[in-house]
Amino acid sequence: QVHLVESGGGLVQAGGSLRLSCAASSGRTSSTYAMGWFRQAPGKEREFVAVMDWNGDNTYYTDSVKGRFTISRDNAKNTVYLDMNSLKLEDTAVYYCAAGPILVVTPHEYLYWGKGPQVAVPS
Repeated sequence: QVHLVESGGGLVQAGGSLRLSCAASSGRTSSTYAMGWFRQAPGKEREFVAVMDWNGDNTYYTDSVKGRFTISRDNAKNTVYLDMNSLKLEDTAVYYCAAGPILVVTPHEYLYWGKGPQVAVPS
């Protein structure tokens, strides 16, 4: 079992930046898992934002965040990060951290999920 605890959400003006962090409880297991960030806006399905394999060699971003968001991980700290820059109104959502055995962009392949901090970019 892997427990994921996110932090760093909040309210930020358009054009601003936030860093989300996700700490995993189970060290050895979680350090070999693919980790990802997904988000869900009100009335919409959960969507892929960024994912990374266990050693950071491969990353994928959804088109709308390329060049603005960066996913990274520190396996020594069992933590994955999402640095979000140039935030836009459409980035407003609940952001979920997820962990799973394979690197994919589909949410249902991920086994463990955090509770999700809210990121709000007011108009």
